[in-house]
Amino acid sequence: MVAITSLCVFCGSSTPEDPRYRETARALGTLVATRGIGLVYGGGRTGLMGELADAALLAGGRVTGVIPTGLFSREIPHTGLTQMHEVGTMHARKQLMYDLADGFIALPGGLGTLDELAEVTTWSQLGLHAKPVVLLDVDGFWDPLAAQLDRMVGAGLLKPANRALIQRAASPEDAMSALAAARPAHQEKWITPGDR
Repeated sequence: MVAITSLCVFCGSSTPEDPRYRETARALGTLVATRGIGLVYGGGRTGLMGELADAALLAGGRVTGVIPTGLFSREIPHTGLTQMHEVGTMHARKQLMYDLADGFIALPGGLGTLDELAEVTTWSQLGLHAKPVVLLDVDGFWDPLAAQLDRMVGAGLLKPANRALIQRAASPEDAMSALAAARPAHQEKWITPGDR
């Protein structure tokens, strides 16, 4: 069993019309906070990011945001967080979020969410960490990605063991259970931005 004391959540800064996306983000934020787990996320105030953070804060949780200073014109920083880290680059943002977390959940999102998900899972594939990664579905949002990953396995481009690094869950509760049930983390040798 993996002890999750700090969880990084990847999600969009946009607000989908379907209310289920917002409801799931709020439910996850509330669940993380009520379990005493610190939340780490991209630091935005809008979209699913804002819903997630606001719900965790409302439930008394600790919320840490990480945002590049240069994004202030695109992403509105959340001013009510427990802690906000301003970093210089997108890579520094991802590195710090990864360093601060024991596990990762990806809510629906856009290209930024895909980038974060792909990088953290690639690092796991390379043995740079063994922190669990879970896709939290809303209305089958992650079905096409799961099908593409399976196609990669079928084509011989992705090993089944590496495909298994990305788990799926249908609810916040299931996602937290999947994180906790993941294999224990090995000795981690995190790379720094200068090592890449």
